[in-house]
Amino acid sequence: MNYLGVNWLAVILATVASFAFGAVWYMGLSKQWMNALGKTKDQLQVGNTPFIWSALVELVMAFFVALFTIAIMGEVTIANAVLVGVHLWLGFVITTLIMNHRYEGMKWSLTIIDGLHILGVLVIQGVVIGLFG
Repeated sequence: MNYLGVNWLAVILATVASFAFGAVWYMGLSKQWMNALGKTKDQLQVGNTPFIWSALVELVMAFFVALFTIAIMGEVTIANAVLVGVHLWLGFVITTLIMNHRYEGMKWSLTIIDGLHILGVLVIQGVVIGLFG
């Protein structure tokens, strides 16, 4: 279960853990998120498709946290994987959210809620991947 040095069991467990975190995060902040989004529950009407996409993209994210940890740090530890995840977030995720949300005229509160969610996802993935080495 090893591709390019990546432990796929760790990637799958990191995906499950980060997906569960997202469920808790957005259930806890559902009112604030809806307010920041500027829509009502009835206006969304998205069905289950976003949950499927979330699981798939979090799988991809976990794979790249594992891959980049090996490539950049040379050794997969909790500290190394979390550090890689935080750097990916700072270098690509939050910068992209800020840029896109500013063009879309979204509230800063949406950027903060969504941005911190992804930071949590990457940190949790780093911890799980690091635990499995």
